[in-house]
Amino acid sequence: MAGPHSECDQECGKQPTAQSPDMLDAKLWNNPCPFTFRINYLALLYNTPLYSWVQDTYGLKRPEYVVLYSLALADGGSARDVSDTSGFPKNTLSRAIKRLELMGLIDARTKAPGGGRTQALRLSDKGWALIHETRPAFEAQEKRMLQALSEGERQMLLELMSKVVMGAQDLAGELPLAADLGAKGAQIGKP
Repeated sequence: MAGPHSECDQECGKQPTAQSPDMLDAKLWNNPCPFTFRINYLALLYNTPLYSWVQDTYGLKRPEYVVLYSLALADGGSARDVSDTSGFPKNTLSRAIKRLELMGLIDARTKAPGGGRTQALRLSDKGWALIHETRPAFEAQEKRMLQALSEGERQMLLELMSKVVMGAQDLAGELPLAADLGAKGAQIGKP
């Protein structure tokens, strides 16, 4: 894209002029990966202040709070469920879960239905209290971020992003063939 195309894009993209190039403008409109930039940029604006606040106020690291938040949405989920939906590796979540148990924020693990090694994780009363105390800040931050959109636009955005998420589930850990070829090409150029 050469530049902003809608009135909102033009107004939202306006930055003070300076001697250096406008990095945000370049990343928005001259980027070969525009979707992922937008997702990552918004995620940073959302996650950084919230998880800093959670750590400063409650002493919980991001993976620990992600476990709590995930269980608040799907009580009885497993560490694997949290890992698959958060991107955190299982060993990171294992340490987080152990600490949350020691802090009394999740109940002792129980075997999940169906057998195997899967263990169901559940928030304790103390964990639920923390979620009820913190979730409004997360909801308010999202609401602030979506203020530029009408209700219909918000619904459309959520539906489209849900479609992308569902379509991307099988891509975790994979690189496309083109990236594979690029790596081989870089090796060919090495002495």
